[in-house]
Amino acid sequence: MKTNLIIIGAGPGGYHTAAYAARHGLSVVIIEKEHVGGTCLNCGCIPTKAFCHDAEAVEAATKICGERPVIDFSRISSRKEDVVNKLRQDVETLMAQPGITLVRGNAVLKNTNTITVGNEEYTADNIIIATGSRPKMPPIESINLPGVTDSTGLLAINNLPKRLCIIGAGVIGLEFASAFKSFGCDVTVIEYMKECLPPYDQDISRRVRKAMERRGIKFTMQAAVNKIGKNENGLQVCYECKGKSGQTEADVVLVATGRAANIEELGLEAIGVETEKGHIVVDDNMQTNVQGIYAVGDVNGRCMLAHAAIMQGMRSVNHILGREDNIKLDIMPSAVFANPESASVGLTETQCREKQLEYNVRKTPYRANGRAVAEETDGGILKLITDNNGKILGCHVCGSHAADIVQEASVLMASGCTTRMLHDMTHIHPTIAELLRDSAEN
Repeated sequence: MKTNLIIIGAGPGGYHTAAYAARHGLSVVIIEKEHVGGTCLNCGCIPTKAFCHDAEAVEAATKICGERPVIDFSRISSRKEDVVNKLRQDVETLMAQPGITLVRGNAVLKNTNTITVGNEEYTADNIIIATGSRPKMPPIESINLPGVTDSTGLLAINNLPKRLCIIGAGVIGLEFASAFKSFGCDVTVIEYMKECLPPYDQDISRRVRKAMERRGIKFTMQAAVNKIGKNENGLQVCYECKGKSGQTEADVVLVATGRAANIEELGLEAIGVETEKGHIVVDDNMQTNVQGIYAVGDVNGRCMLAHAAIMQGMRSVNHILGREDNIKLDIMPSAVFANPESASVGLTETQCREKQLEYNVRKTPYRANGRAVAEETDGGILKLITDNNGKILGCHVCGSHAADIVQEASVLMASGCTTRMLHDMTHIHPTIAELLRDSAEN
């Protein structure tokens, strides 16, 4: 079968790119060996957000009723599955539109223009690799014990554990820690680094951790897990922390220490596609060293976020079509949907210092915001970093609606907005987003 474009992988970087390419007149074959929607839809962003939503409902009910409601975890799990199934069907429908052919199976590169799927061959002038990533398991002794799981496994459990230990205080670890604490679990988080959320601004990371500790989540920082054992009380997680040995007991252990790109068995070596540190090397148009072969999303390791994969896919199609775009891949917001919520875009204060930039920091607390006080979420903070001309370099938020605020900041940054321009932009009252305009006050 001859087509204009072949896409390997039907996650966000694949199916969005297929739809975009089809809208611009390309015929597309998209190949997926598992469920459409990829990690994000099936065992990542979406099911975890279903958990986070129900966790928020539990916290709200607890405030109103004065005591924590009885949790029926089977109902929570069932609703999560319903959400995933509905959205998966939506993607199936999208992939059935004219111009797109969805092929089930394992894709292997035969040459620079040909993909084999079983006994079938598909040929195109351009190929986009969007095969995503999988949980990365560190070399910890007895990590394969029953009860030790990755994020995919924890999403699939049927019974709520009494004690949950999470190895890793990144985005995945904190979202699970927050939700399962709301569900009534005793949660412990063990992190190798000095602070949680290492890529985030330190003020925000510290505030997130402190707030979660006040909720009763236990953190052990600067600790290296070296062994997982088992006794009559359950699992034992053993670690070294600042030269001292320690351990914690749990019924379930979640390993959330990062993700590895799915680049094996694609046939990359056969056609000479360059890789580095487990990722496919690409240029700013997402093209590999082999002309006509592109890689988007987690496989190129540039930014392992679903929305980054979507925008990278658009960039690659634009390059194929010779279209100019205004996509700014260096302005890439991110969010952590824990309690409290946090989000970030642009440079952190540490990065500004490392780049030896002249910068200004504006910190605006939630406590002066009417909506935050009304919603009992007035413990947050917004941190805006600008240059000496008022150009926004970064925005970092801990608190209610953090993702929405940072999304607005991202748009402002992409359009070259200054704080003076922001100050003159009307914001709805009462909203948390007013904090962004407040931060631009002279």
